[in-house]
Amino acid sequence: MQDKSAGPARGLKAWLTATPILGPVARSLARSGPVAAVRRQLRFRGSSDYWEQRYRAGGTSGAGSYGRLAEFKAEILNDFVAREGIASIVEFGCGDGAQLALAQYPDYVGIDVARTSIALCSTRFAEDPAKRFFLASEVPGDLASADLAMSLDVIYHLVEDAVFDAYMRQLFASSRRFVAIYASDTARATDSPHVRHRNFTGWIERHAPEWRLAGHVPNRYPYDPAAPEETSFADFYFFEREVGSGAVASM
Repeated sequence: MQDKSAGPARGLKAWLTATPILGPVARSLARSGPVAAVRRQLRFRGSSDYWEQRYRAGGTSGAGSYGRLAEFKAEILNDFVAREGIASIVEFGCGDGAQLALAQYPDYVGIDVARTSIALCSTRFAEDPAKRFFLASEVPGDLASADLAMSLDVIYHLVEDAVFDAYMRQLFASSRRFVAIYASDTARATDSPHVRHRNFTGWIERHAPEWRLAGHVPNRYPYDPAAPEETSFADFYFFEREVGSGAVASM
């Protein structure tokens, strides 16, 4: 049984070991030009490297963190946090902070594998002492686990099997009470090198059976190929640790 007080720092080594090391940014990023054109020039070297390059090129966390999709996510999460009396939150994959700007959280820790993401969020929320941000490789060893661990629009970007497995284990090991996941739940490859849909509920059944599905909220704006920037294939899934159970199963 894993020590519940270990917090998000425990297991990060496995996640980072499985994640490709950040490589040098391509020389083309130094040139000016439309962000979309720069993205097409980036050679995919792994999920971690992709996001670091994307943020450095001026890219964002994606359409899901803006507009009506972001408002929908904020409404669901803010209501859940208030209703369940959540006192602390840790998010794995905090991105550029656009989604977080709509949040009403009492205490928040954002973790990301992209150094530029952490720099962006630290600057954006510099005046808010209730929000802290850490690069995944630099999380303090004494950081306690949280009431709620979150993964928003991240899982289907974990295209490497080892990265996905390590991420899921850390996500569930970092919460005392609840885990919130906003993602697709179908095992399916795509034409995009940084997107791979995962049947994550199947992983939970096999590796974290002490967590039960406490709620499922279908997307208010289900995916429509005619409006890809305003719709999403992700739904909300809320998991609760069963009373008296231990942390996520070991390897």
